[in-house]
Amino acid sequence: MRLQRTVRLTQLAALTLALMIAGTGCKKKIAAAPPAPAPTPVKVAEAPKPKPAITFSGDPLSIVRGDAVTLRWSVQNSDAVTIEPGVGTVAASGSRQVYPTTATTYVLRASGPGGTETASVSISVSAPSAPPPAAAPGVTEDVTRALERLVKDAYFGYDSAEIREDARATLQRNSDGLKEIFGKFANSTVIVEGHCDERGSAEYNLGLGERRANAAREFLVQLGVSGDKLKSVTYGKERPVCSDATEACYQQNRRAHFAAGQ
Repeated sequence: MRLQRTVRLTQLAALTLALMIAGTGCKKKIAAAPPAPAPTPVKVAEAPKPKPAITFSGDPLSIVRGDAVTLRWSVQNSDAVTIEPGVGTVAASGSRQVYPTTATTYVLRASGPGGTETASVSISVSAPSAPPPAAAPGVTEDVTRALERLVKDAYFGYDSAEIREDARATLQRNSDGLKEIFGKFANSTVIVEGHCDERGSAEYNLGLGERRANAAREFLVQLGVSGDKLKSVTYGKERPVCSDATEACYQQNRRAHFAAGQ
């Protein structure tokens, strides 16, 4: 009996050991989880570059052949500016007088990081009218004396071509004097000169003088003075009547002056 019990215990222990070995050998291995993928970098969209912004004008837009046109421009967001025909590369802002002989369209082209933009100004050009008959000897001198007696300078404010009240009254009196002169000297003409004080660049003051001369001329034409007998010219700051650096002197130079035509 004791031997049988010992045999059974031995068999039971062997069976238990076999089961343990079998269980260990059949245990399924669990694979390690793959590493998480790296996050995709987010691309930040660049802000669009601003396109060139252009202001471009011509004054006047209609001329008689031989007269000047003042081109003015201002460009932002650009590193290259050209005007064609005939002007070429220019600064980002400025003005230029041109003398087209036929109808011309000036094109401003501005290029920068944001692209290329263009603007244009079209100028119409008419043929000059036939010149008036030559004045008889002594007529120019007589017209000059009449101008000194009947026509006075009209004055302007600082950096302005606006006809102010005192200039309005002067030009109204001048219109009567000019009508008298043209009635007496039928073939005569009068030059309306635009002048400026010494402040500002020569180029800027040429444009300002032109606007003053044209403003005075147009005011007189509205009062009935013949536009065919009034010509305008600008001298900018080239012909001052006073050279002191005072406001009183500057005021004397900001004027429209009247001279006998040739």
